[in-house]
Amino acid sequence: MNRRIQTRIPTLHVSDIELPREVEQLYELAYNLWWSWTPHARELFSSIDSAKWALYRNPVELLINVDPKRWYHLLDNEAFRARYQAVIRDFEDYLGEIDQTWFSSRHGEARGEAIAYFSMEYGLHQSLAVYSGGLGVLSGDHCKASSDLGLPMIAVGLLYRQGYFRQTLDADGQQQHNYPEYDFTRLPLRPIASATGHEVTISVRLPGRDVLAKLWLAQVGRVPLVLLDTDVPENDPADRPISSQLYVNGREMRLLQEILLGIGGVKALRAIGVSPTVWHINEGHSVFLQLERLRELVAGDLALGTAMERIRRDTVFTTHTPVEAGNERFEPELIGKYFTSWCGEAGMALPELLDLGRARDGDHQFNLTALAIRTTSSTNGVSKLNAEVASRMWSHLFPAPGDGDLPIRAVTNGVHAGTWLGNETQKLLGLHLGPQWESMLLAPEVWEKVLEIPDADLWTTHRAQKERLGRFTRSRLREQRARHGAAPDELRSIGALFDPRALTIGFARRFATYKRAKLVFSDEERLRRLLTNEDRPVQMLFAGKAHPADRPGQGLIQHIFELSREHGFAGRVFFLENYDIRMGRMLVQGVDLWLNTPRRPLEASGTSGQKVAMNGGLNFSISDGWWPEGFDGNNGWVIGSDHPLEDENQQDAEDAASLYDLLENTIIPLYYQRDDDDLPRRWIGMMKQSMACLTPKFSASRMVRDYTETAYLPAAARRSAGS
Repeated sequence: MNRRIQTRIPTLHVSDIELPREVEQLYELAYNLWWSWTPHARELFSSIDSAKWALYRNPVELLINVDPKRWYHLLDNEAFRARYQAVIRDFEDYLGEIDQTWFSSRHGEARGEAIAYFSMEYGLHQSLAVYSGGLGVLSGDHCKASSDLGLPMIAVGLLYRQGYFRQTLDADGQQQHNYPEYDFTRLPLRPIASATGHEVTISVRLPGRDVLAKLWLAQVGRVPLVLLDTDVPENDPADRPISSQLYVNGREMRLLQEILLGIGGVKALRAIGVSPTVWHINEGHSVFLQLERLRELVAGDLALGTAMERIRRDTVFTTHTPVEAGNERFEPELIGKYFTSWCGEAGMALPELLDLGRARDGDHQFNLTALAIRTTSSTNGVSKLNAEVASRMWSHLFPAPGDGDLPIRAVTNGVHAGTWLGNETQKLLGLHLGPQWESMLLAPEVWEKVLEIPDADLWTTHRAQKERLGRFTRSRLREQRARHGAAPDELRSIGALFDPRALTIGFARRFATYKRAKLVFSDEERLRRLLTNEDRPVQMLFAGKAHPADRPGQGLIQHIFELSREHGFAGRVFFLENYDIRMGRMLVQGVDLWLNTPRRPLEASGTSGQKVAMNGGLNFSISDGWWPEGFDGNNGWVIGSDHPLEDENQQDAEDAASLYDLLENTIIPLYYQRDDDDLPRRWIGMMKQSMACLTPKFSASRMVRDYTETAYLPAAARRSAGS
């Protein structure tokens, strides 16, 4: 099974791409998202047509639109041919060296395992809009790191015709929601093909009808991602939009999406001949896969109790949300509508199913997290603090643990270095750690070499990425203000915005109220003085979306947008609209300081600060999520204390006071403390410490290694022992 997953799942050709024989391997390269974390592969596509690449940043769309005459010029260009051959050689080596990967070398005895990873969203690249934020980016990084390490993984998700919304702000700062229609034939996706060369579809039984889903493949290095799409002509027009929008507002449509993901996802793997050894449920959205597996086993004449034990032992579950109200819940009547027939097939009464999803005695709603905990053998949180919080929340669903043991363990999130590190930083690491620096992410001692990088070299690298962030910021502001009707002189004046010398603070994330985006504005006059000091200027970049149903979150965005136009804040505070992966990369690669102010302990993990640290930026954060594990006293700053107060207003006041005191008396003076070479030596020392200690510790490679050794392999062993 390992070999089957690592080799190619057959697909159909659907795009209008014609290539000369000499560069025909560009086709497979374009359809493998390996290019998304490989700088010289992106440089190759850019060299084909830099203007079109800048417009699309999607190699499939690029190759569709290349002028055929362009190939004559390129094929006569010796430098292009050499670049093409080098990239293809590296691509083939990457795919072909499965025997040399970490998984094969450390766990070769488990090569026959197959790990199925289910998630509601995947953030792989901005061109593939099947993600909304942190959960999706985490899932994407999990797939990429699994590919790098050689895990026999196959991922499953939904393919959204309209994706998650594109955000614009109107002239008053109100968030507007735009849902574009994506043409899948122009994206790095292909329909999965049957043995007879036809499209593969699966069928999910719903009350009174069957709903079909077409299977598409997004290849992520060595890891295939199977995506389900209900927008097919055979479906009733009322069912085709099931996979239309990510996190649709309607509760019944949301339930249908989760039924499609879980039940349809199992059917999809069966349809392509994959029989997983281990199943990973990433957040409760996909937990219905357990019900489909249970139905299969009961239909095969296994007793219900035995079938339940079998699905439990080889399935692991990751919970993220540290707030009970944030876990997905449905009314029992809705569950009854869609699962009464299933109960008959599984030999289970509907009240028994409802009990499996009951969070606590007396609760009437059906909770997907409770269902996941009860039907899996292993549950983890996404940071040590998150695991502690989740253990307190859900301890009543577990047997009594041993002394000092938590029922929910921690596998702290990490980020994929190849995706989030700036090109300049990657080149710097290659020079000082060696060209194979990415393979050393599981060797923390190697990263001490970062401390030996000359200060001037690191500062020059950081300044280059910061200046790119400045160009990006000005471009986005120009587009926004032109849409708002700004005059030409005002648009020209944007060229003077974003001072690359100023201390630059970034704040970008989902705009939920518990993230406390307004905390830094608690004392507006004090903040104005800090921002406008001519000798030590400061500028702040904000970005992020609020869910279309989250009115308070949208209000926060509007408030910050309005402040950005006021005296003292204008030209120093910027809100960048339509936060996506590309903007995220620009921000984490270019800021000096990353601000994070959640209400402790509501941040499950957070990973944006980890990306900043890899690029030499410093974190300035509440002691929440991953930061208590990362902070060592020399690689950033902690806002407030780690003992939250019951009075939220008092907590906000104390945290704001700590924030201002540190910013005014420690951080800003340190940044502007320069030597005769105009280098902030002590600040650069903290940058090195941040990169050296945090990059390997919070890499997605470390995260996937931990999942493999503490979750996947034990689950496979339980499965084998129970066979």
